[in-house]
Amino acid sequence: MRKILLFIIFCSITFLLSACLYPEANLSQNQVPYKDQLAAVQQAVDDFQKDSGGLLPIKTRDNNTPIYQKYPIEFNKLSPRYMQEPPGTAFESGGVFSYMLVDVEENPTVKLIDLRMAEQIKEVNIYLNLYRQKHSGYAPFKEVIADGVFSIDYKKLNMKEPPTVVSPYSGQLLPLVLNGKGELFVDYSSDLYEVLQKHKHTYKEGEDIRNLLVEHSSFVPAYSLPYTIDEKTNEPIFLEK
Repeated sequence: MRKILLFIIFCSITFLLSACLYPEANLSQNQVPYKDQLAAVQQAVDDFQKDSGGLLPIKTRDNNTPIYQKYPIEFNKLSPRYMQEPPGTAFESGGVFSYMLVDVEENPTVKLIDLRMAEQIKEVNIYLNLYRQKHSGYAPFKEVIADGVFSIDYKKLNMKEPPTVVSPYSGQLLPLVLNGKGELFVDYSSDLYEVLQKHKHTYKEGEDIRNLLVEHSSFVPAYSLPYTIDEKTNEPIFLEK
């Protein structure tokens, strides 16, 4: 047990030290996704695509990569011809955002992933992996939320409270859930509920509605499961396969 606690403490210290690699002033500047930076990257992507005969400046990812994490921008292909350097908010410049492309077939559009969410999920995965190693690979499922979606028995992970991440949309805390394989995902139900109440849409039950978050913000719903709409209540529900 002592070795497990020491391992968790070591990983936490490593994460904290990595955050200290940049001066405080730079950290504050690199954590705000300025619209002019998004616009500058969008213009660079558009110019690159035009000059390259339709190609996009993206990194190669496996076909099994989740759709909202599948097309990260390769800034080495844009610099220095199309932009002098990656924006300060980009991970490549010490920022906390990964610049992505969505709708690559019809209208390639620049969006963001807040990488602080990835760090928060990584920390929970440390607890989760340690638990599974001690319990023959089984995950600490608690309650069934939907078909193949489960809440986490955080007490079995020796955590004081349910694990959460900060929403890039609302700034509120979002819970983490498990799928049937014991993999962690962010539950965007509250954010989707808000966008469904504020904006008109044409989605029908059975269709994935996550793109609503993309359409009305600068972020993609990374690390998410598919959602659809309950037509009777106009509320988001997990899309069952």
